[in-house]
Amino acid sequence: MASTSTSLTLPVLPLDDEVVLPGMVVPLDLNDADVRAAVEAAQAAARSTPGKPRVLLVPRIDGTYPGTGVLGTVEQVGRLADGDPGALIRGRGRVRIGAGTNGPGAALWVEGTRIDESVPEPVPGQVAELVTEYKALATAWLRKRGAWQVVDRVQAIDDVSQLADNSGYSPFLTTEQKIELLETADPVARLKLATQQLRDHLAEQDVAETIAKDVQEGVDKQQREFLLRRQLEAVRKELRELNGEKDGEESDDYRARVEAADLPENVREAALKEVDKLERSSDQSPEGSWIRTWLDTVLELPWNERTQDAYDIQGAKAILDAEHAGLEDVKERITEYLAVRKRRNDRGLGVVGGRRGGAVLALVGPPGVGKTSLGESVAHAMGRKFVRVALGGVRDEAEIRGHRRTYVGALPGRIVRAIKEAGSMNPVVLLDEIDKVGSDFRGDPAAALLEVLDPAQNHTFRDHYLEVELDLSDVVFLATANVLEAIPEALLDRMELVRLDGYTEDEKIVIARDHLLPRQLERAGLNKDEVAIDEGALRRLAGEYTREAGVRNLERSIARLLRKVAAEHELGERKLPFTIADGDLRDLIGRPHHVPESAQDPAERRTAVPGVATGLAVTGAGGDVLFVEASLADPETGAAGLTLTGQLGDVMKESAQIALSFLRSHGAEQELPVADLKDRGVHIHFPAGAVPKDGPSAGITMTTALASLLSGRLVRTDVAMTGEVSLTGRVLPIGGVKQKLLAAHRAGVTTVIIPKRNEPDLDDVPAEVLDKLDVHAVTDVRQVLELALAPATNGAAPEVPVAA
Repeated sequence: MASTSTSLTLPVLPLDDEVVLPGMVVPLDLNDADVRAAVEAAQAAARSTPGKPRVLLVPRIDGTYPGTGVLGTVEQVGRLADGDPGALIRGRGRVRIGAGTNGPGAALWVEGTRIDESVPEPVPGQVAELVTEYKALATAWLRKRGAWQVVDRVQAIDDVSQLADNSGYSPFLTTEQKIELLETADPVARLKLATQQLRDHLAEQDVAETIAKDVQEGVDKQQREFLLRRQLEAVRKELRELNGEKDGEESDDYRARVEAADLPENVREAALKEVDKLERSSDQSPEGSWIRTWLDTVLELPWNERTQDAYDIQGAKAILDAEHAGLEDVKERITEYLAVRKRRNDRGLGVVGGRRGGAVLALVGPPGVGKTSLGESVAHAMGRKFVRVALGGVRDEAEIRGHRRTYVGALPGRIVRAIKEAGSMNPVVLLDEIDKVGSDFRGDPAAALLEVLDPAQNHTFRDHYLEVELDLSDVVFLATANVLEAIPEALLDRMELVRLDGYTEDEKIVIARDHLLPRQLERAGLNKDEVAIDEGALRRLAGEYTREAGVRNLERSIARLLRKVAAEHELGERKLPFTIADGDLRDLIGRPHHVPESAQDPAERRTAVPGVATGLAVTGAGGDVLFVEASLADPETGAAGLTLTGQLGDVMKESAQIALSFLRSHGAEQELPVADLKDRGVHIHFPAGAVPKDGPSAGITMTTALASLLSGRLVRTDVAMTGEVSLTGRVLPIGGVKQKLLAAHRAGVTTVIIPKRNEPDLDDVPAEVLDKLDVHAVTDVRQVLELALAPATNGAAPEVPVAA
């Protein structure tokens, strides 16, 4: 055991928040007044006594001193590494501090007693084991830090007291732990304490390294996100506690929101069940975030919000007329719908059998006729919110009906999102490009739309994400499409079809003057007082520069004109105001692109040679003019039979066979040289061969082209025709009469031949178009030939074109 002996009188050298143990060598800065005073006092005392100057190293913690200090000798006084004056002091042994006394210099002198720290010999076995354990722990720690030189020095220490005090160099020890070592006088007890401190530190270090290794190896993006969310939740929890809130108030907040919300009863029950699950789920469960997202979606939906319909029928009609020229069928249907809604509302029939009076209309027509913008006008006229849902290219059924909540990133379908965006349960929802919906392994979105667009079912529509009934019976659905045949039959059956077949030239002039020109003037930075376009120029733009069913290209041409005028004005080449006339178009935007056949030189017209006839067709872009060319092969080549070119479908090929068969059997009645049809090959070609063509309506056109070829009589330039032909020469009805007559009018044709059974379809054709067309309804192909073929000239022999 330790005993005390030897009294000492030493100057005190205080160390702020530092502890020096015996055996340690420390450099001290002499710029510190306390350090300099103690060293100078020790040096003064050492002049009268042999040996090195001695000081008492005492830690000073918050102005207080412990009861034990360390006897230190001043080994050297000189300059430190940074150039400041300093002293190198070595700790020699522990001193128990006594009373203060007087001494030379400005330092504080105290009396002390040297503590005997020797261990009796021989060293007991337990102490030897303790020495071995400490050396092993110290060696392991030093090797981790790469301090190999220090390892040898520690292994060379055999004294128990010195070994225990060697831990004073350990940087991981706190000041309190070092003071505890300083005040432990018994060397064995001190070594036990140092061993325990080192063992605890190594254990903490091993745990930290294990955790760091596991985190480094196992963490991925989701785990990092989870960790950050846990930390965020802990921060929020601490903030709630600081603000005096209690845990669990988040779920209580959802419960209060659900109870305060104006929800249907079945939706309220489902929401409260989810709140119960949220309260029972743990903080670590990912289900909590799914439930919160679902609750947020349900609470944001306008379950009982409805806009009041504007039952001013006259006002609604005026809005539709002001925003859209033409389109009388659509305007009439919307007016009828509003009138019925008004009467039902007046008689208290707003809801019948759980269903309201919504509407499902399909607007089918070529591009650029105003299908999409019509939806906004309908919403404006009805006083409802408007939402557009783009369906072009959608191939996933979940886009319509939503994802199951078990999927990561699940969302409600586009229909529910549209209702949410509108903020009411009775908006006008435009399902744009419904004919562009596709299907693949993810399902058929068109099939998912069946329930949405069925008035008998959509009052109980179920989205896969919500899994509660949503009433869509008060929604006005407007679906737009370019090609009617691309819409599935079952889906089309649930919609009321309204066709938009394109505009007449007069309607285009009104649209350009009242809508397109003001909009493009604003976009070009001009006003109506600076630039104007007269009616003649607009008419020529519509007729010769842009031949189309809609007005999209017409608007582009107007924009191009205005840009050109604005640029010339900025360059100083043109003064404003300026009125663009018919004669200015070529100088501004170049030559016309669509010159009517009737306006061309007679020798340059396609029908200037026998064997060419003009037909009418319907494409995805509306009605169009189609030319048919026929020729006979040279009999010397030996080529016989029928050749068809122009990328034709099976039905059109069959029509060509029928036309040829009719002329072979009945051509003699028309005084045609039918022998040529037996001995020579016949070639029928449809120009624009890159465009697929099909359908029976070109039957009489091909018959007329072949008859012209055989007779040598030209087909009249101003005549276009459409109709299916039979083997007996009957002209059978076809579809798309309105689109075809509009196309003929745009192309400058003045005479049109249609089947007799299509005569009722003329009621759909605008009156201004019928006034400019001479329409002949025929029943037999002989009438067609009589009307279409020009009289023979001077009885000359016909010149039959020969195929190369």
